[in-house]
Amino acid sequence: MEIIALIAVAVFLFTYALIVDERIHRAVAAMFGAAIVVFIGIVPWEALLVYVDFGTIFLLLGMMIIVNTARGSGLFEYIAIRTAKLAKGSPIRVLILFALVTAVVSAFLDNVTTVLLLTPMLLYIAKVMKLNPIPFLVTEIFSSNVGGAATLIGDPPNIMIASSAGITFNEFLIYLGPIMVVDMAILLLMMYVIYGRSMKVSPEERQEMVRTLNGLDERAAIVDRSLFNKSVAVIGFVVLLFFFHNRIGEILHFILPFVDPAMGLEPAEVALIGAAIILFWTRQSPEEIFEKIEWPALFFFGGLFVIVGALVETGIIANIATVMVENVGSTGEAMFIVAWFAAIASAIVDNIPLTAAMIPLIHDLGATMDVYPLWWSLALGACLGGNGTAIGASANVVVIGIAEREGIAISFVDFLKIGMLVLFVTVAVGLGMLWLMFVV
Repeated sequence: MEIIALIAVAVFLFTYALIVDERIHRAVAAMFGAAIVVFIGIVPWEALLVYVDFGTIFLLLGMMIIVNTARGSGLFEYIAIRTAKLAKGSPIRVLILFALVTAVVSAFLDNVTTVLLLTPMLLYIAKVMKLNPIPFLVTEIFSSNVGGAATLIGDPPNIMIASSAGITFNEFLIYLGPIMVVDMAILLLMMYVIYGRSMKVSPEERQEMVRTLNGLDERAAIVDRSLFNKSVAVIGFVVLLFFFHNRIGEILHFILPFVDPAMGLEPAEVALIGAAIILFWTRQSPEEIFEKIEWPALFFFGGLFVIVGALVETGIIANIATVMVENVGSTGEAMFIVAWFAAIASAIVDNIPLTAAMIPLIHDLGATMDVYPLWWSLALGACLGGNGTAIGASANVVVIGIAEREGIAISFVDFLKIGMLVLFVTVAVGLGMLWLMFVV
């Protein structure tokens, strides 16, 4: 068993080195690593259904179909022009406005859904204003992860924690909501310090931007009015379903009494339903839509899930987590260890299996201390840790993948330099606020 564990770690480190090196595409690296652990038998074939999070895969797939279908109508160009005009040609205002929108929407929708909807708009604005899109895209990634941590439904680890610990939606808003508001303000300040100077424009350049934007007619950006209207209707319907997906049975039961009121829909089901509706209603060519899907991102996630599954299968993640928490002597000390371990580990491995491994350990600590504060430490670290690296969260991979399709390169190392700074600052501030709530 020790040899198998060492091989699992070696494959993970080798794959991670290939991803950092970037000479081999990260999707190919992840698939190669997954092939090794499956071939050797570390992850049995029947266990793939356990470790590959098909909920994430199909959520991504469904939303990519919806976004790529709607894109042909000019919807995103229309919204982008309206937003840029609202910012009155100021690059900093555009960055702040989109960051706030991203954070708020991510609190109530899946992070991936949010960035899939907003990234095309950001790219269009940057192109029209002749600006470097990287500061906007990086800020969007960070904002989505911070906003997603604020609510029970914003990030999968929060859903898992709430289900296991019996924590309510309102409790998340009370304890993590204020923390994320403060972290968001600090994030915007950090982005201004890092990117503000490079985004400054002279009065003449700003006037030129305003003239350029005023010369754009957002209504003229709508190239297909019928597709535009249908896209808005389907996206609105999908967003509504995301809000009520776990209570859809109760709603349908009033109309159709034979429907089980306890029935709910998974977010992936909502996305696939929306994809089917928009393809059927708009009669768009599925071949053309499917060609635009970010297939490398989907295969990257699939491979990474299998590689991390090998670490779970061999007990490595659980053993590391156990060592981290088994000797804690107080609640405050446990909060510190859980938050930082979850944050740093989530920057390296997917936060879903990590959270799954940490939950039973926290329950075990209930015999010696009050574990209620530890749930918030785990949620804080697991959600914000995704900001640390380019592969730390699903939203990161999706945004970087879309950027690559447009010829915009965000390297692993460049992201790491800013991402780790954001991780340490936001987690430290959040942990300090939790400390004031539960320890002081």
